[in-house]
Amino acid sequence: MNRRPKLFTIAPGADAEEVAAVAAALEQLMRQTAPVAPPEPPAPNPWVQAALHEGVARQPELPLRWA
Repeated sequence: MNRRPKLFTIAPGADAEEVAAVAAALEQLMRQTAPVAPPEPPAPNPWVQAALHEGVARQPELPLRWA
């Protein structure tokens, strides 16, 4: 989705240089005031991932070893 607005001039008396200057100023303003991208989430801890996988993926063995 393109969120950039289409720029057009409504002043019929403006010459090409004035239009280019205004367009450049608007482009610079849009770049300077654009929202900052959120930081990337930290990488998951491999030990936590392994523990979660083991806890979900395994079925209890009968008889239980610790019982």
